[in-house]
Amino acid sequence: MTFLTVISIIAGVMFGIGAIAAVWRIIRGPSILDRALATDVLLAIGICALGAEMAINRHTDTLVVMLVLALFAVVGSISIARFMARQDAS
Repeated sequence: MTFLTVISIIAGVMFGIGAIAAVWRIIRGPSILDRALATDVLLAIGICALGAEMAINRHTDTLVVMLVLALFAVVGSISIARFMARQDAS
């Protein structure tokens, strides 16, 4: 096993544990804000995992996917914040 393979396995395990924890918070979150934050964390983990895969395999094929995921994260966060602001006002 090369050093890069060991680092890839360790990073994959860490991304997996983080994703499982985020999904657990999405399922168990007591409020919509907890679920929204966990969704943002899950998207960030996905973006980081794609970035790590790109760095390991030395390509830029999934850069567009990373940008789209980042766009969904921003738009989703803004939408939930606006929804919560309207709900608090009424």
